[in-house]
Amino acid sequence: MSRVTNTPFPEGFLWGGATAANQIEGGWDEGGRGPAAGDFAIHLPKEQRSKINGEMYKDVNVKQIERIEKNPENYNLAKRRGVDFYHRYKEDIALMAEMGFSVFRMSISWSRIYPNGDDAQPNEEGLKFYDDVFDELHKYGIEPLVTLDHFDVPLNLIKKYSGFKSRETIDCFEKYCETVFTRYKGKVKYWLTFNEINCVLTNPYACSGVLLNDQSERTYELVYNVSHNQFVASAKAVILAHKIDPEMKVGCMLCRLENYAASTKPEDVLQTVFEDHFNFFYTDVQAKGEYPYYIHRFFKEHNIKIDMKPEDAEILKAGKVDFISISYYMSYVAQYKNQEIIEPTGSLVAVIKNPNLAMSEAGWPIDPVGFRTALNRIYDRYGLPIFIAENGLGSTDHPGENGYVCDDDRIEYMKGHVREMREAIEDGVDVFGYAWWGPMDLVSSGTSEISKRYGMIGIDADNDGNGTYNRFKKKSFYYYKKLIASNGADLENNIGDQPLDDWCANGKYTVENV
Repeated sequence: MSRVTNTPFPEGFLWGGATAANQIEGGWDEGGRGPAAGDFAIHLPKEQRSKINGEMYKDVNVKQIERIEKNPENYNLAKRRGVDFYHRYKEDIALMAEMGFSVFRMSISWSRIYPNGDDAQPNEEGLKFYDDVFDELHKYGIEPLVTLDHFDVPLNLIKKYSGFKSRETIDCFEKYCETVFTRYKGKVKYWLTFNEINCVLTNPYACSGVLLNDQSERTYELVYNVSHNQFVASAKAVILAHKIDPEMKVGCMLCRLENYAASTKPEDVLQTVFEDHFNFFYTDVQAKGEYPYYIHRFFKEHNIKIDMKPEDAEILKAGKVDFISISYYMSYVAQYKNQEIIEPTGSLVAVIKNPNLAMSEAGWPIDPVGFRTALNRIYDRYGLPIFIAENGLGSTDHPGENGYVCDDDRIEYMKGHVREMREAIEDGVDVFGYAWWGPMDLVSSGTSEISKRYGMIGIDADNDGNGTYNRFKKKSFYYYKKLIASNGADLENNIGDQPLDDWCANGKYTVENV
C-alpha cells in the first residue's frame, strides 16, 4: 500500500479542537442562564455505576430531577462546574492560539440565551457572553464552529414538553436559531444543528430532552418520532441560516459506527448492512432530504407510525445540510443476530472484540484505518464536504515527579488517525477540518468524570471539584502545535519528555487521586 510522505492537506485546512458548553463552561446559574439537561447528570464513582447509570446519564428521569431539585447538595453535579471556561475563556483561547488552532468547535448553551427555552425575549447577558467569546477567537484568527444543541435542552422544555417529543420544542428551537443566526451574522460561518443526533436511540434524555419515568418507556415508536421532530427542527434551522446569511454553512453530526463483519459468512456481512442502515439513517435524512427506502420495512415490522405533518416532506427537502460532520472514536464488529425482525444493536460501545486491534484504557478499540474507511464511505455516499467534529482518546494521566504529563498514548492515537485522514484526503475525500476532542480536560459526557482525560491542556481538578482549575501544557500540547505548524506533514513523535517552556507558571497537579 502506497503512503503519502508529504502533506496533502489543502491550504486553509482547519485544525483545532472540540468541546461542549455543558462539559466546559460551568457558571450554570450565572449570567441569567437557566438549568438544562446536563445539570442533572450525576457523577458516580466507578464502583457505584451500573450499565445504565454509568453510561450517558441514562438514569435521569422524573423522580431523579425532583430529588436533585430538592437536595442538590447530596449529589456530585459535575457538569454544573464544568472546567470554568465561563470565567477563563480568554486564557483557554490564548492557549489554543499558541497551539496554532484555526478552528474551535464549541456549543452555545441554549438556556443561556433562552433560560426557559420558550421565553418571549432572549437573555442579553448570555448573548453578550458569546459575543465576547467569538470576538476573542477572531482576535487570534480562530474560526468558531458552533453546535446549536449539544445535549443541552433547557429544563423547562424538558418538563413542559418532554423535549423534542413534542413539536412545540421545534418552534422554540427555531426561535432560538433565528436569534443566534441574526446576532452572530458575520462572526460565525459554520454551524451544526444537533450533536450526535443518532444518540437518541440510546439516550433520548441527553440527546433530545425526553423525560421518562423509567427506561421501559424508551420504545422505537418514541425515539423515531423524536428523531423526526429533530430532523424537522434541523431542516428549519438550515433554511433560516441560508435566509439570514447565505454565507453560513450548516452541517449535521453523526456518531459514526464503522462496522466489520465478524467473519466471511454472508450473514455476518449482511448484518453490517443492517448496522449501517441504522447509523446512516440520520445522515441520509439530513443530507438527502427524505426518508431512505430501507427504513420503511423496519417501521412496518415494528408497527412504528411517524407523526409526519403534510408540510414536513417539503421542509426536509428544502433544509438539506451543507456538509457532514462526524465523531469517530472506534470501530465495531457485527455478527448476524438471526433476528426475524431486524433492530438496532443499541450500544455505542463495541460489544464484540476485534482481536486485530489494540484497546484503549477505557476498553475502546483503536482503529485509525477504520477512520480512513469511514471517511471514504461517507464521502462516497453523500459527496459532501466532511468536518471531523470529534476524534480523541480518553485516558488517565500519570504526571512525572515535576508534574509534567508525557501522554504518549494520546499522541500516538492522534498520529495514527491524522495519518489515515491524510490518506483519505489523498484518496479524494473532501475533508476540510479536524477538531480533537477536547483541547482541554473536560467533564465526561457519559460519566461526568474528569479523570478520563482528553486534553492537551491539563486542568488541575479532580472528579469531586477539588483543585485550582489552573491550566498547564502536556507533552501532546507541543506535539499538536508541531503537527499544525507543518499542516499535517510532520507526524513524528520526537518532542522529548521535558517541557519546552515555562509550562507550570500557573502550577501543576496539586490535587490527590486525579
